[in-house]
Amino acid sequence: MTKICRKTLIALGSNKNSSWGDRAETVQKAMQEVEKLSLSPSKQSALYATPAFPAGAGADFVNAAIVISTDLPPSEILAALHEIEANADRVRRTRWGQRTLDIDLIGCAAEVLPDPATFAQWRDLPLTDQMATAPDRLILPHPRLQDRAFVLVPLVEVAPDWRHPVSGLTVVEMLAELPAKDRQEVVRLNP
Repeated sequence: MTKICRKTLIALGSNKNSSWGDRAETVQKAMQEVEKLSLSPSKQSALYATPAFPAGAGADFVNAAIVISTDLPPSEILAALHEIEANADRVRRTRWGQRTLDIDLIGCAAEVLPDPATFAQWRDLPLTDQMATAPDRLILPHPRLQDRAFVLVPLVEVAPDWRHPVSGLTVVEMLAELPAKDRQEVVRLNP
């Protein structure tokens, strides 16, 4: 029997218009497409304006988060997310460059994939190496989740009590550990 991932956390962002529309329209359409993977109604955050990461990587982003429940294994969820990105004109050329749509599988229940040692290797990778190297497999939870206000602020709306399976911290606790400046740069766009 396939494991059902009751809390699948997904982050979305766009800093370049797509055939689906402007950045906000692209993220909203992507959330509709992601929701089709869910067995029950999803929880969707508001949209947020955030500075490009890393600084100078292009126009500001529109970011959001969604939580779904699915019977797909993490690898199939990731494949479906990549398909949604491709449908929104996503082309992977430059790591952390401008993109019409970026959808990240942030966490799946309490899964640590492929194993705790590989997760720790990617979590602890220096920033310069992160900018040049992408994992060749799915790493869960997302190795830099705890460092990114543009992911944590929207996640607080939809999964505040989700507990990181390695650090043991909730989304609220991880966000509270970030500098105030980082949290304040993430500005809600819609009520």
